[in-house]
Amino acid sequence: METLVIFLPLLFILFLLILNIITSIWTYRDAIRNGNSKEYALIALIGTLFFPVIGLIVYLVIRRD
Repeated sequence: METLVIFLPLLFILFLLILNIITSIWTYRDAIRNGNSKEYALIALIGTLFFPVIGLIVYLVIRRD
């Protein structure tokens, strides 16, 4: 039981970290695929890495379809 109390929060944090990395990579690739410059894609990548939820929302609002 004691191990479970320690293991579950660490597993949750690892899941959030992996999700953050995946969404950041997707944002970068999507920006490049939509014809944006590499500098714009890099800014989007950094924004989603350091501000995961807000950065992704801002990117989804300002991206061109």
